Amino acid sequence: MRFLAAASPFIGATLAARPFLEVADTGFVDYLTDTAEWTEGRLPDLQDIRALPDFEFAAKQVLPEASWAFYRLAAGQEWGYRNNLDVWKKVQIRPRFLRDVVDLQNNIGIELFGNNFSAPFFIAPAANAAHGDPERAELNFMEASGDEDILYTAALYASKTIEELDAVKRNDTLNGRQVIFQQIYTVNDLSITWNDVKRAEDTGAKAIVLTVDTPGSSVRVRGARHSGLEYPSASTRPNTWEIYDELRARTNLPIILKGIQTVEDATEAVERGVDGIYLSNHGGRQLEFSPSPIEIAYEIYRNAPQIFQQVPVLADSGVRTGSDVLKLLALGVKAVGLGRPFMYANVYGYEGVRRAIRLLKNEIVQDGWNLGIGSLDDLSPSFLNLRALDQNVHKVGCNNS
Repeated sequence: MRFLAAASPFIGATLAARPFLEVADTGFVDYLTDTAEWTEGRLPDLQDIRALPDFEFAAKQVLPEASWAFYRLAAGQEWGYRNNLDVWKKVQIRPRFLRDVVDLQNNIGIELFGNNFSAPFFIAPAANAAHGDPERAELNFMEASGDEDILYTAALYASKTIEELDAVKRNDTLNGRQVIFQQIYTVNDLSITWNDVKRAEDTGAKAIVLTVDTPGSSVRVRGARHSGLEYPSASTRPNTWEIYDELRARTNLPIILKGIQTVEDATEAVERGVDGIYLSNHGGRQLEFSPSPIEIAYEIYRNAPQIFQQVPVLADSGVRTGSDVLKLLALGVKAVGLGRPFMYANVYGYEGVRRAIRLLKNEIVQDGWNLGIGSLDDLSPSFLNLRALDQNVHKVGCNNS
């Protein structure tokens, strides 16, 4: 007891040194509280949004509690969600100077399956955008991504149908008519799944993103609290390589497997001829203690780095800044998705989504200048100090117990 009493101040100081901030401190709250025109519970002026975390604070001011909980919830006690946001500090940057970086703003575009985009990030599939904008929902994502020439990967459970989204596609993008990818879940009646794939094909989707990290429902305490159900029912869905093979036989579109979290699954996916892989822990919403995208990417880099050359690798979960994007790209990821930040930005409608895109583009360019790159092609793992990830990364062939 004496030890605990003596140690408690030091324990408290250690815990206090690294608090988890529900919304990153960008100085936004202090600025708003010093501004006479703003009051708590009201949407701040869009022009005052300076970084993606500001959208989260703004959205919480106006979203109903159940809608906020739907966007914010994560699996279990939400360790995975917190780790997704905290893990970036473990990967320090090693900037290089005396390099020509002037043209970087003209060299942040990417190509995926023959389609060109203006930036290396995309709007990731996330359901029910109507919570943020009841009338226009995902139409804002479609229109803003088209006007900014970035990729939008539409969620199967979007508030708007595949056909409604197709109706507002832009016709004057880098690819001519706007390119989107369509995310797909399997359901127990696979005829429904195959029909969803056909609808995506019929409306011109250029790739199918098959989510594989949801073989069953998940423990979501925050969600259960607002669902009105004391014991939300458990369920599973068909989710095997045989299902993938059947999908492969039914479409000629590229298939990207979303939810890869280990080098073993990444390797098997490549061996089975998958067109692309997508590193994700579903935003921390499926399984407690699942790894973040930077940890998954590092595991692949340490064990099978050739995968990054064999297929396009996408990633999402916990990305909030330009430096987060650059860290993933430096490891070999081709395109980086963001879900919640765009859902929060959607409370401002189209203009909010477009501002979020422009803010992130600007951060990538400015952080890239100071990192020392003149093009995304200059990036490599040598720009990162990855030692802090070594203690957790799985090494194939080793006993990590």
